[in-house]
Amino acid sequence: MIRFCLRHRRLVVLMWLALCAALVTAAALAPGPSHDDFSLPDSESGRAAALLGPAAAEPKGAIVVSVPSGVQDAHVRRVTAALALPGVHTGPAVLSGDGTVARVPLDYPDEDTARRLKQARDGLRVPGADVELSGGDFADFAPGGLTEGVGLLAAAVILLLALRSVIAAALPLVVGVAGVTCGVALLTVLSNLVDTPAFAVYLTIMLGLGVGVDYALLIVTRHRAALHEHGDVERAVTEAMRTAGRSVLFAGLIVIATGSGILFLGPAIGGGIALAAGCGVLMVMLASLTLLPALLALIGHRIDRFARGRRTAGGPRPALRWSRVVRRRPRLTGALALVALAVLALPAADLRTGWSDAGNRPVTDTTRRAHDLLGRAFGPGWAGPLVLAVADPGRIGAEEAAALAGRTPGVARAFATGERSALVIPRTGPQDERTTDLLHRLRAALPAPVLVTGATAAAADYAAFSAGRLPWTVGGVLLAAFVLLTVVFRSLVLPVKAIVVNLLSVAAAYGVVVAVFQWDVLGLGTGGPVDAWVPMMLFVVTFGLSMDYEVFLLSRVREEYTRTADAGGAVAAGLARTAGVITAAASIMFCVFAAFGAFDDRALRIMGVGLAVAVLLDATVVRLVLVPAVMEVLGERAWWFPVLTPRRLTSLRKNT
Repeated sequence: MIRFCLRHRRLVVLMWLALCAALVTAAALAPGPSHDDFSLPDSESGRAAALLGPAAAEPKGAIVVSVPSGVQDAHVRRVTAALALPGVHTGPAVLSGDGTVARVPLDYPDEDTARRLKQARDGLRVPGADVELSGGDFADFAPGGLTEGVGLLAAAVILLLALRSVIAAALPLVVGVAGVTCGVALLTVLSNLVDTPAFAVYLTIMLGLGVGVDYALLIVTRHRAALHEHGDVERAVTEAMRTAGRSVLFAGLIVIATGSGILFLGPAIGGGIALAAGCGVLMVMLASLTLLPALLALIGHRIDRFARGRRTAGGPRPALRWSRVVRRRPRLTGALALVALAVLALPAADLRTGWSDAGNRPVTDTTRRAHDLLGRAFGPGWAGPLVLAVADPGRIGAEEAAALAGRTPGVARAFATGERSALVIPRTGPQDERTTDLLHRLRAALPAPVLVTGATAAAADYAAFSAGRLPWTVGGVLLAAFVLLTVVFRSLVLPVKAIVVNLLSVAAAYGVVVAVFQWDVLGLGTGGPVDAWVPMMLFVVTFGLSMDYEVFLLSRVREEYTRTADAGGAVAAGLARTAGVITAAASIMFCVFAAFGAFDDRALRIMGVGLAVAVLLDATVVRLVLVPAVMEVLGERAWWFPVLTPRRLTSLRKNT
C-alpha cells in the first residue's frame, strides 16, 4: 500500500477527490432520514404508546401567554390570530389557577413552519402580555458550522506552533477535513439502512476532526524527523508510515472497535450512534494512511520551505528532563497522579441519568422562558405528565384508573382524557428523582390492564435500559481492547495496565461531567440529569481515544526497547520523543471537543466537555505521568509474553 501511494501519488490524490465528490453527490441525492425517538418498543411505555396510537401523541408545542393582571380571551385571540399560519392548528386554551398564564396547544406540519412561527412570535407585540413558545423546534441554535469552524481555527494555531511550518501545519487540516467530509456523506447515505438519530452527524464531525488531525500530525511529525535524518523523501515517507502509520492503523481500529460497544443497546438504538462514530474515524484513518503519504511524496522537501525555528535532537528538552524526573521518582509521581484522578472521579458516584429539557436551556431562549412560566403557573409536573393507557376498558375504565392514580402520593391531579386514556400530573418536574419514584409506584399500584407511558415514562425506561446494558458494554470494550493491545505490543501485562489506567481516566471525566452539568458547580443554572445515552457513549469513545495515546507512546517505547533491551531507558526515551507530539495532538483534540462544549444541544455539550476533559487528563496526568511511572516500576515485567518479548526478539536477531 505504501509503495502504491508513493508510485501513484497523483492518482491517489485524484481518487480521493473522486471519492469525496461521489459520496457528497450520493448524500445530496439520497439522504437518509434521521429521528429523535429513543423509545423502547418492548418497554411498558412503548407498549402503552402502541396501544393508544395517535391518541398518545402530544402536540408538538404550545403558545404560552402571560399577563400579570390576568389573561383575557382577547389576548388569546389576538395571539392565535397572529400565529395562524397555513398548516398550524391550535387547541383550546388552558388557564392557570390564578388566571395569569394561558397555555394553548400548538401543532404544525414541519420545522420550516416552526421557524416561521418563531419569526412571527418575535415580531408580535401585545400590550401588557408576554408571549413565549414551548417545544424543541423553537429553541435557539447557533448558525451551522460555527462550532466546527472554531475548533478548526484553534487546531490551525496549535499546528503552526507545534510544526513551525505553514505547509506542514496545513496537511493535517486537509486530511482531517477530507476524511470528515467523506465520513459525513457516508453516514448520510447509510442512514437509509440504519436508524440514525438527528445528532449523529455532529458525533461524526466531532470525532472525525479530533482524531483525524491528530493521526495526520503524528505521521507528519515522524516524516519530518526521518526527512531531516536521511534526506530522502520516499525513504522518510516509508519510515513514517511503517512506524507512525502502523500506530495510526491500530489506534483507529481500537477506537472503532470500542465505539461499537454502543451496539449493546441493540442495533435499533445503538446502531445509528455506532455508525456515526465509525464513519468519521474510519474515513479519517483511511485518509491518513493513503492520502497523506501521497501528499507528502508530492510536496517532498518543500514541506519545510516556510519553516521557522530549530529542531532539537533527541526530543524536546523539557520532555527529556521530565522523563528523568519520572524515572527517578516513579512511585511518588505515580501516586500523585492516582490521587488527582481519584479526587476528580469522586462525583461520578452520584451520576444520575435522564433527559435534558427546556429547563436546561439559557434564560434568553423562548422555550426556557415558556418552561419557567408553565412551571410557576401550573406546577412543575405539567412539563412532563404521565399518560395512562387502559388495555381492557371492560375490566377497568379510564375514570377509575385516573381515580386510583390520583390517590397515589406525589400526584397533583389525574383525569380521564378518553375511553382508554388518562393524564396524571406529578407534583414534581420530569427531571426530579421523585417523579421517577412516582412512576414506579404507579406501575406497582395500578392493575395489570393499565400501562403508564408519556415522554417522562419513556425517558425513565430508556435510562433504566441503558444502565442495565452498561456492564455488558464495559465488558465488551475491555475485552476488545485487551485483544487488540496484546496483538500490537506482544505483551499480556501492558494491556491490563492500559485498561486500568484508562478506566481511571474515564472515571475522572465522568466526575467532571457530574460536577459541571448535574451539580452545576459553575452556577450556570442549567443543572439536571445527564442524558441517558451519554454515559455509555462517553465511555466507549473516551476509552478508545485513551488507547490512541497509549498506542502512540508505547509504540515508540517498544521501538526503543527492541533496539536497546533497556526497559527503563526505553520508557525515558519514548516519553521524551513523543511528549511534544502527544501534547500538541491532545491540545488539538481538546480544542475541537471543547468547541462542541458551547453547542446548543445539552447532550452534545456534555459529550464535548466530557471528551475534552478526558483527552486533557489522558495526555497529561495519565500519559505523561502515570503510565511512565507504572512502566518504570514494572521494568522488564511490563513486556512479559509467553511466546516472544522484544528482548528475546533482539537476542534472536543478534544470534542470527
